[in-house]
Amino acid sequence: MVGLLPLCASTVFEADFTTRYPKLVEMIELFRKRHPELVSHVAPTDSGFIGYKERRLLSILNKKKLERVLAYVLDENEFLGPYGIRSLSRYYLEHPFVFHVGGQEYKVQYLPGESNTGMFGGNSNWRGPVWMPVNTLIVRALMNLYTFYGDEFKVECPTGSGRQLTLFEVAQEIVRRLARIFLRDPSIISGQAGRRPVYGGTVKFQQDPHWRDLILFYEYFHGDNGAGLGASHQTGWTGLIALLIDLFARVDAKTVLEVERGRVLDRVMHEQVVGEGTAPKK
Repeated sequence: MVGLLPLCASTVFEADFTTRYPKLVEMIELFRKRHPELVSHVAPTDSGFIGYKERRLLSILNKKKLERVLAYVLDENEFLGPYGIRSLSRYYLEHPFVFHVGGQEYKVQYLPGESNTGMFGGNSNWRGPVWMPVNTLIVRALMNLYTFYGDEFKVECPTGSGRQLTLFEVAQEIVRRLARIFLRDPSIISGQAGRRPVYGGTVKFQQDPHWRDLILFYEYFHGDNGAGLGASHQTGWTGLIALLIDLFARVDAKTVLEVERGRVLDRVMHEQVVGEGTAPKK
């Protein structure tokens, strides 16, 4: 998943940023002159590279690299799972990374849930499961990039499906999958009707009327079936799901494009915590 984080290293500026931030413009030009070999590999900052509403973009990923990264992110055989973005590509289930040390063979394999080995203290929670905080970072990054590229830039989602979506719609799709972790399964065909993926095979939490509607915010989630794993009280970061659901219930794509600097997520987070006044909400 660390290979996906360059998506988050981007900043979008409004059309008037050259007059509002002259020192920044000066520093960008200085960097361009000093490091031409680096500039050629990132999103261009020259006057010819202008986005929606004449916005400018500072990003590690140029458009071509963005498309390449998203092709992996949105591939259901790689990172895109039914319940969000996995922390390790599912490709490594059948193609583990194998290395030899001291005459012994070791491997790193996709593990959607808990570890199958005592290595690293038996902790494998970054080798497959879904993590809410990094999914939120990716969603925010997609929303930010959408304010620059607008509706003209689309990618295939899921990869190989032929379905073309804007970056806003991609972010929306990821949140939809994350939300499914906590929602009751409406499918009668699946035989899982009424079950919440978050509770996996725990019968008491799935059926007991005193427990089934009390949602726990687990530390991370099974990469294939969405079951909650690790600590059951990670409201600090897994509680972000409430914010993400609220975000897409409040705003549409047009609103995101029109808000200055694309700070829609920041704004909604502020309103969630502070409200319209200065006193925190209860």
